[in-house]
Amino acid sequence: MLKIIQRILPLLIVLNLLPTIAFGQFRPDGKAYKWADKHLKTMSIDEKIGQMIHIGINADFMNRDSAKFREFQRHVRENHIGGIIVFVGGVYDTAHFINRMQEISKIPLLISADLETGAGMRFPDTINFPWNMAIAATGDASFAFREGAITAREARAMGIHWNFAPVVDVNNNARNPVINVRSYGEDPNEVGKFATEFMRGLQSGNVLATAKHFPGHGDTAVDSHRGLPEIDFSRERLEKTEFVPFREIISRGVGSVMISHIAMPQLDSEKVKPLDNFEKPSYGGSEVITEASTIPATLSRNIVTGILKNDMKFDGLIVTDAMDMSGLTIYFDAEEAAVRAVLAGNDVLLKPSSSDAPIRGLKKAVESGRITEKRIDESVRKILAWKYKLGLKEKPFTPLSSIDSIVSSVETGKLSDEIADRAITLVKNENDVLPLKSGQKALLLAISNGEDRNFIGNAFASRLRRNGVEVERVAIDARANEKEVADALKKIGSADLIIAGLFGRVRSGAKNSVGLPESGEEVLRAALRSDARVISAAFGNPYLLLGFPEMKNYIVSYGDMNSLQRATADALTGRIEFSGRLPITIGNFPRGTGLKLGLPRKNDQ
Repeated sequence: MLKIIQRILPLLIVLNLLPTIAFGQFRPDGKAYKWADKHLKTMSIDEKIGQMIHIGINADFMNRDSAKFREFQRHVRENHIGGIIVFVGGVYDTAHFINRMQEISKIPLLISADLETGAGMRFPDTINFPWNMAIAATGDASFAFREGAITAREARAMGIHWNFAPVVDVNNNARNPVINVRSYGEDPNEVGKFATEFMRGLQSGNVLATAKHFPGHGDTAVDSHRGLPEIDFSRERLEKTEFVPFREIISRGVGSVMISHIAMPQLDSEKVKPLDNFEKPSYGGSEVITEASTIPATLSRNIVTGILKNDMKFDGLIVTDAMDMSGLTIYFDAEEAAVRAVLAGNDVLLKPSSSDAPIRGLKKAVESGRITEKRIDESVRKILAWKYKLGLKEKPFTPLSSIDSIVSSVETGKLSDEIADRAITLVKNENDVLPLKSGQKALLLAISNGEDRNFIGNAFASRLRRNGVEVERVAIDARANEKEVADALKKIGSADLIIAGLFGRVRSGAKNSVGLPESGEEVLRAALRSDARVISAAFGNPYLLLGFPEMKNYIVSYGDMNSLQRATADALTGRIEFSGRLPITIGNFPRGTGLKLGLPRKNDQ
């Protein structure tokens, strides 16, 4: 049956028929556990412990005699790791590297990736879907299903079996620096609905979906890459908000759940304090947020076993968030963190800085009796059964010859554009400047929180020009010097129409995630004070309006994907209607806000 579904999947996606198909619980069957038990009986304790460790890789080209390649070879051969999470790299480099590692692994490796927005999330030369919040802004959950189905097809083509998506966090904190547009919004039921549809699409293509970041990362103002966020809410409050979408997606059969490095004092009050010499952070340079707190959820048996496994009856794979994030490493060394994570109830320890320390810690814990071999067997049996379920017994390798006929297909591009066209949201329209007319001149201020001023907003500017607007582009990022700011201010002084493209995007681990650089804020405030008519478009953080309430025209595009930039330009020039609605509240603008221009129908133009 699965093979039949996979053959007709592309046609079903094009015809938008997939949401009508019901899929049951996505779990290993008796054959899978029989295969797992057969292997488990022959494995040493070292091999068992290794299966629980998954390391990370940016898969650039590597010669097989290089030190980098040989180090990964060591993790596979000597440490018996169970899987690899792939990050940024080339499509073919990644697939080829995966095949090489599968060749030398005694047991097939489980390959994972963060593909929240499809393949483009990690592979720059592929198509990126809009962020989850953009999909929710369309109001159409079938988009989430179709995105999941295509993502599954492309993931499998590249040798990836496990996707750490969807994000199931309810983003009800405007200051959240790490979730933001990665969430489907602030309404728990809507988040549950959209996340479940994405999960169903993904698992219909035999890719393991992951609900994250349990028990909920939405109402935080600290990035767990840089510190330990704390959510000091009662169980009653959590049941009304954070737990709602998790319960929904678990009841509908999601295969795995990721645990976050978040302190929840009212669920587990065990105190922790920073180590004197904690591990150097892997994210956000050297700056971290250190303060006394309570145990991270990742290491809490009350949360992982008590709530997720026992109360919510979740029996799928449980995976930690990355073990090298500062929300964990500030408080625990790698050996102790691994032991505590397993005692809490996690099956897979994801992306430690090296596989050596967690393996060493777990082996010591088994030898001392702190962890029983039976507890290790429980997780390893589950991991092996999932490998069988995902087809790794029969097909651990991925054929390179088929990748370019599957990844970033015409259907992928069409769906990305379709979502974008329906997502762009007009929040404020007070100066009667829309739609823009052919022949109008505009100064585009592209303000970025990245180091990308040479190309930021190019897709937006190009589409505006194609639609007849004469655009002069000026880009500002954190590196802008006094002369560059002065030049921008001079241009503002002579402009009649200014389009402020606000690229304050989620940048996990970065100090200025979702914000604008000081130089950009200075230029933006000058534009808003000027006599020019200003249109502000948020290509990322939708909450920027809170810091600039004087904006008269405000558009939310939810991300900087090319499809969203093109759709924003089309909406500004009346090629398409603004049809998105806010999935969140922004100050005085409640969830559901979305203005229209009342454009004439195309056949009336």
